[in-house]
Amino acid sequence: MSSKGKIALLLSVVMVLVSYWISANIFESIPHIEDEIAYVWQARVISEGNLVIASPPCPKCFLVPFVVDYNGIRFGKYPPGWPAVLAIGIQLGMKAWVNPILAGFSLWLLFLLVKKVVNENAALIACGLMLTSPFVLMNSGNLLSHIWSLWLTLVFIHGWLDLFSSTSDPRVPRWLKIIVSSFALGLLALTRPLTMLAIAFPFIIHGIIILIKKDRRQKVDAIFVALIAILLSSMLFVWQSSVTGDPLLNPYQLWWPYDRLGFGPEVGLQPGGYSLIYARMNAKFSLGVGLADLFGWFRLSWLFLPAGLFAIARNRKAWLITSIFPGIILVYTFYWIGSWLFGPRYYFEGIIALFLLSAAGIQFTAGKFKHSKNLLKNLRWIGVTAITIFLVNANIFYYLPQRLGNMRGLYGANKDQLTPFLSASAQKLTPALVIVHKQKHWIEYGTLLELSSPYLNSPWLVTYSRGDELDQFIASQFPNRSIWHYYPDQPDTFYTAERPD
Repeated sequence: MSSKGKIALLLSVVMVLVSYWISANIFESIPHIEDEIAYVWQARVISEGNLVIASPPCPKCFLVPFVVDYNGIRFGKYPPGWPAVLAIGIQLGMKAWVNPILAGFSLWLLFLLVKKVVNENAALIACGLMLTSPFVLMNSGNLLSHIWSLWLTLVFIHGWLDLFSSTSDPRVPRWLKIIVSSFALGLLALTRPLTMLAIAFPFIIHGIIILIKKDRRQKVDAIFVALIAILLSSMLFVWQSSVTGDPLLNPYQLWWPYDRLGFGPEVGLQPGGYSLIYARMNAKFSLGVGLADLFGWFRLSWLFLPAGLFAIARNRKAWLITSIFPGIILVYTFYWIGSWLFGPRYYFEGIIALFLLSAAGIQFTAGKFKHSKNLLKNLRWIGVTAITIFLVNANIFYYLPQRLGNMRGLYGANKDQLTPFLSASAQKLTPALVIVHKQKHWIEYGTLLELSSPYLNSPWLVTYSRGDELDQFIASQFPNRSIWHYYPDQPDTFYTAERPD
């Protein structure tokens, strides 16, 4: 391993530690938005070996966002790829470490990829950009699926390039390259199907070119990758059939009937339905947020992209990778909602292209350092390096602390809300059913779901008050539990009956 490789490996370890610090200190290792709560719920179900469970009595009382009750069974609306990975972390007691570890691994794969496609210096620059990217750090510290799908994307690209490159390591057998690339793409389909289509699109075109122009061995390899990836991707329909009874029924539509792809009056919440006008607005808004969040250079994250495009002008491998970013923007124009809270996260996996281009652009703009006592000969290199260091420091000391600081206690969720249930005196009340009465926002109840098992067998069971009649009905279903009414504005008090107004 070269000295730059050792530095990249060290940066990968730093990425794990920084991401975990963000997970533990900014997000407190708990869900803050509906998607995270649903992912954790699905992961807990899968950790016990199931995809679905029986619906509880009064499903609305045991509300879990984006968890569907259908035909007497309960399941999450999301494909099982990421919840299955998160379930491993739950089984090991390392839920908050899963994304940080994947983030560190992804940084290392990014280094190897840019080294393979451009050169080692650009690869090290790309690692530095990733390590300090607010966009990456926010998503490496939360419980969403994007870091896992980024890792799968990097694995797929590595496998594909190694399979169809004359410079790949001959010691690695062809069958292993086929398995790696096809399985990564198939698992991506089981995690984020629309993202998989976007990532695969340029490689499908490349595969067609291989089938037309290349030798028989490469044609066979391309066919095998496609067939295995399609076979694995088809498991998505098997999953849909197992949870809904219909392989073509997307569980998203069981939660929100308008949550579908395409355009028209029945798609989305926009007046008159989703249209190309709203698609353009979504893309413009998401990309606007990304200008700042990508590198934290305020609205200058695009600064070295034009030079990067010029630098890779004759690099076919780099163009293949770069094309995934416009591809992912194009594909997500068919989805009715944009993204901004954690950055433009629907475009997240496309940042591989932006890291590659920006690193190549920085290197190209700076030029080569000349070993000379005359500083004027290195004025260009010194100037570009100084500008880059200034921008990175402006991010680290100004933009990043503000961006992460604004995420602390997001939507009012914080770990202090769990504290009243963890005291020794509170533990004496268990096994208990807690009826939570909303005071301000549903997250007051949603945060407490961390205490409650999907299987209804945890010491604390948390239910959402739906009125006196349903509250009494739920209490009657659990005769072996003490019943408590809980009001979040009085966190240290458990009432045996509804609190007087």
